[in-house]
Amino acid sequence: MDIAGKTIWQQASGDTDRDYSELCLKWDVILNGPGYAGPWSDCKKRLRDDKWSSRKVTDLRRFAEDMKDGDLVVLRIGTSTALGLGQIVGSYLWSDEFGDVDGWDLQHVRRVRWLWHSRSAPQAFNTYALKQGDTTQKLNQGPVTEWLAGLAIPDEATSRTLATLPPSPARNDISVAEISEFLFDHGVASTSITTLLNEIGELTRIAKWYQRSSKPSEHETVAYLVVPLLRPLGWTPQRMAVEWNHVDLALFDQLPRRDESLRVVVEAKKMDNSCLTAMSQAMSYAQGKTGCHRLIVTDGLRYGVYIRGEEGFHLYAYLNLTRLRRDYPILGCKGAEEAVLAMAPEWTASVEI
Repeated sequence: MDIAGKTIWQQASGDTDRDYSELCLKWDVILNGPGYAGPWSDCKKRLRDDKWSSRKVTDLRRFAEDMKDGDLVVLRIGTSTALGLGQIVGSYLWSDEFGDVDGWDLQHVRRVRWLWHSRSAPQAFNTYALKQGDTTQKLNQGPVTEWLAGLAIPDEATSRTLATLPPSPARNDISVAEISEFLFDHGVASTSITTLLNEIGELTRIAKWYQRSSKPSEHETVAYLVVPLLRPLGWTPQRMAVEWNHVDLALFDQLPRRDESLRVVVEAKKMDNSCLTAMSQAMSYAQGKTGCHRLIVTDGLRYGVYIRGEEGFHLYAYLNLTRLRRDYPILGCKGAEEAVLAMAPEWTASVEI
């Protein structure tokens, strides 16, 4: 590949706990955050008022202004792994569809035509061949640029049409009142809905308190955040087992509690950690449990509901108590209404899918 005279960037795609490179490669984007304060450069004052460092603000400036159409970018995870090489296409964008990437707000967007990528067989280098630190940085001369110079890029890759980003609807937010109407229309009792909605408000306050002070342990997450959400949905204490056979929270459709009656595995993570990446651990607990068709992964604020299909478990719905949304096109799943309903005991895949 001819890289002479090209400006080459390196772009982080998460960390060892929260890797969102799959989204970058799927949607032909690179992402940066925080994005809650709005588009660049309108966000600068608010970020400074919110005590974000000048280094972070500079990082966003590089991403929005210094990156140019036609520049090359290496998608990295850590300091020794390259997952993709692409070419920047067009100018900076701000898209609210990326406002919740497993808990991170990454609405700052650049389009990228990926010329080479591989998550299954990434390119490995010695540690620190790629720089740690800022999300967006210029790439130094060294082993990575030497690899790029020898990389063969097929002609069709350079002219490939970019993936079409999901449109940002005029209103994707959903109110608690709308969720209550949805649950009522699907047969949930009024008294249960009232209790649930009260709990959601209380749990959101508790979770935000945890975020401001000390983060809860996984045990606290289950006891003070997850169980109080599940109780109004109809799960009784008899049908919920905490720390059952290494499962954080096991849900049963009948007694006694045993493998044959296990219906849902709940895997809890510490708050603000990635919860969606806990799916593989939850799935390992469900292996061999033929009646277990649902997995719930959560940090107490965010809930990913996975259901078993013909090809294994897949993400069905996602709920963020602090950012209620109708759906999540970038994740390819349903939103708050279906997530809450899918956590109820009576929910069945045959009815909802």
